[in-house]
Amino acid sequence: MASEIIHDEAGRRFTYERDGQLSYLLYRQLDERTVEMTSTYTPPPLRGRGIAARIVREALQWADGQGMRVVPTCWFVAEYVERDPQWKRLLA
Repeated sequence: MASEIIHDEAGRRFTYERDGQLSYLLYRQLDERTVEMTSTYTPPPLRGRGIAARIVREALQWADGQGMRVVPTCWFVAEYVERDPQWKRLLA
């Protein structure tokens, strides 16, 4: 994939743009050590290409690097962690 995932800290989101369409993961800070991943979205024409999974992985890597715990209220994030158990250690 040509585009990069961008962490927009001010907007509390990770974004990926392709073909003029934006995919994203939204999060919110619960406290200084806990982040809640609340929502992911991929436009219908871009679905099935693994974009959301790449964004979730990037967000989890960020949280891990910051020493954060994660609350995956987004079903897709929760499912991703369930499929890739290495991330379960981040769960709050």
